[in-house]
Amino acid sequence: MENLYARRNFLKNVALVTSGVALLSPTIVQAFNTVECPFEGYNPYSEEKSDLRVSTLFGNHIVVKGKVFDKNSLNELSNATVEVWHMSPNSTKFRHQAKLKVNSNGEFNFITDFPNREQGKFAKVYFKVSTDSKVYFTELSVTKDNAFINEKHFEDNKVLGDNRFPTNRLVNNQQTITFNIAV
Repeated sequence: MENLYARRNFLKNVALVTSGVALLSPTIVQAFNTVECPFEGYNPYSEEKSDLRVSTLFGNHIVVKGKVFDKNSLNELSNATVEVWHMSPNSTKFRHQAKLKVNSNGEFNFITDFPNREQGKFAKVYFKVSTDSKVYFTELSVTKDNAFINEKHFEDNKVLGDNRFPTNRLVNNQQTITFNIAV
């Protein structure tokens, strides 16, 4: 009988210590709260960089910039991480990947090679936006002279009004897309 009591105390103490560690360490809690990515090619171990180009001299490049907003207050989020990836040019592999931290105004920007596309579809750049408490996935469809959002992004980002639509600017053969996201 005494042995049973000691085992219960041991299990109770282990449970208390484990709970305390989980409460004190948000990264441990986040490891168990992973959100599955709805898009192919996501790599959670992407390098932190803003230039995804294979060559800075050759190729067709696009610049993507934008802001991350809080969906409830419409304030710019300065604590967000933006992860991007897309199919590499002339390939079906997702080797163009990066992780970006937004600045104090919630702004992000990167330059990349123009993505390859699946047959019958637009070329796409995929996004994962994370804050301490939220994760949001979306995609941006691109052509040589325009950019488009899907219906889900349209619905999820209604609070942005007209700022939810991407804008496309072509100057000196350089395509720049502005793309805002609310989480």
